[in-house]
Amino acid sequence: MLNEFKAFIARGNVLDLAVGVIIGAAFGAIVKSLVEDLIMPVVGAITGGVDFSNYFIAMSSNVKATSLAAAREQGAVFAYGNFLTILINFLIIAWIIFMIVKAVNRAMPKKETEAPTGPAEEIVLLTQIRDELRSRP
Repeated sequence: MLNEFKAFIARGNVLDLAVGVIIGAAFGAIVKSLVEDLIMPVVGAITGGVDFSNYFIAMSSNVKATSLAAAREQGAVFAYGNFLTILINFLIIAWIIFMIVKAVNRAMPKKETEAPTGPAEEIVLLTQIRDELRSRP
């Protein structure tokens, strides 16, 4: 069983997946910083200094805080501003992945399909048998 596990891990697909997950986590941190540190402040400046990450609706009368972190400590909150920030993160990541896949597909050489040279040998043989059977009285 240990040898089978080694063979499974050594296959390229598993290693490629592991590398992809690690790079994806690092890429996610970059995009998170891009959204939180660059995009959302610009959006906030355009909308008059609005900080979306602290937008929430208190779900309990115990919540009196004005920041999301403090409000979460006091009780249940509906953090729609945080959701908007994460949604923007997702859309940026999805767009970048789409552009990468599109570029890779364009860069990959297209497989040339061979023009059919005629029917397969089996078809030719079956056709000959059929014709031979038809010609018998």
